Amino acid sequence: MEDVTRLSALAMADLVRRKQLSPVELVEAHLQRIEKLNPKLNAFVHLDPDRARRDARAAEWAVSQGAGMGLLNGVPVSIKSSIDVAGLRCEAGSKLRDGYIASHDAPLVGRLRAAGAVILGVTNSPEFLMAWETDNLLYGRTNNPWDLSRTAGGSSGGEAAAIAACCSAGGVGSDGGGSIRMPAHFSGICGLKPTPGRIPATGHFPNSVGPFALIGVVGPMARTVADLQQLFEILQGPDEGDPSAAPVPLRKMDRKDVRQVRIGYFEDDGRTPVTAETRAAVRTAALALERAGFQVAPFRPDGLEVARQLWWKIFGVAGAMLLGPMMAGRENEISPILKEFSGWAGAEPPHTAESLLNTWIQRDVVRMQVFTQMKERPILLCPVGAIPAFRHGERRWKLDGKTVEYLDAWSYCEWFNLLGMPAAVVPVGLSQEGLPIGVQVVGLPWQEELVLTVSAAVEQECGGYREPPV
Repeated sequence: MEDVTRLSALAMADLVRRKQLSPVELVEAHLQRIEKLNPKLNAFVHLDPDRARRDARAAEWAVSQGAGMGLLNGVPVSIKSSIDVAGLRCEAGSKLRDGYIASHDAPLVGRLRAAGAVILGVTNSPEFLMAWETDNLLYGRTNNPWDLSRTAGGSSGGEAAAIAACCSAGGVGSDGGGSIRMPAHFSGICGLKPTPGRIPATGHFPNSVGPFALIGVVGPMARTVADLQQLFEILQGPDEGDPSAAPVPLRKMDRKDVRQVRIGYFEDDGRTPVTAETRAAVRTAALALERAGFQVAPFRPDGLEVARQLWWKIFGVAGAMLLGPMMAGRENEISPILKEFSGWAGAEPPHTAESLLNTWIQRDVVRMQVFTQMKERPILLCPVGAIPAFRHGERRWKLDGKTVEYLDAWSYCEWFNLLGMPAAVVPVGLSQEGLPIGVQVVGLPWQEELVLTVSAAVEQECGGYREPPV
């Protein structure tokens, strides 16, 4: 029975539709797998088995009637615990929100339910989502299913671990500086950071307003690109609660036309070195796309270092200014990771009106510069991060004779939050330690369909998801 949990979300939906797989049995298999593996992983922080079983019975009834079936009818999914799911905890890993129960579903959760998906529960995150690893004082740390001594990443680490370990068929994370892509890379799954507003962040904590609306998004995570594509199509569309929303229609991509798109790739940014296996993974993906008929050549746009610096001024400095009042007077309840982040952010002076305005203007300038350079090569391949999954608590690494600090190792993701560009992660290789290594596929704003089509070609040529040994 457990074998069905290893299927893709689309395969599950197809078998349910053809009455070859019972939604009730499918949900039960996932609940059993969670019971078996969650004590090792600590991925889920709040399950709703009673409602999941009720929804599974409703999905089975829909199949028996031959009507009212959604695209993911009966498929079990999970949601990061920073997104409202009615009746479940939405604490964002913080004692300051301990016991907070969402009163209603976020729009994206409603869209999943309308598609027939069954919500199993919500998954762990670092406090206020401010880390690339998942640990907090409420629920503790989440472990990587490839190596329990290592992190599954952050801030969507619980979500990535659950999906990689086949405890969930797919789900939703959020990303302000790599928080979907880094956990996908660390855990060997796929993830999509969309353009801000393409998928509504309404019902997410912290709220998608001000600086967070400029760089933060919610997006799908899954084991295959096809599942990612299906989730994206269900989740996308404007909502009045997201200030970045725009009525961008879905586009169907013709594979033949897509192959005319010129693709650029780079193995490192010239500032932060990456592991040899990371370089090899990018080269492997580039060669794979050449074999698939794409035009691929080395290309690295100018302006990425400026983008990194500006990203920190928004995520770090402005983000700390927004979160600071919530923490005032309750410092003894704050997790060590968040205290560490606050210390890094506090080392710089807070924004004045002039400095924030200047940051905003510089952001627009560098976006225009990068987009102009990408007219000829509208898709980029590059690393996701400098290293694969690190051991719990590590803060620096030695690469090519250079010390890489914690905040620098993830700049490969941060650029594209600042620039507002969609970026997907596809698993491509393994490190010497047997850890997964993903490659990032990046496009221009609102070009998620193109990014996903190229990602599917990378996956097809490179093999994609492997089941972890947990």
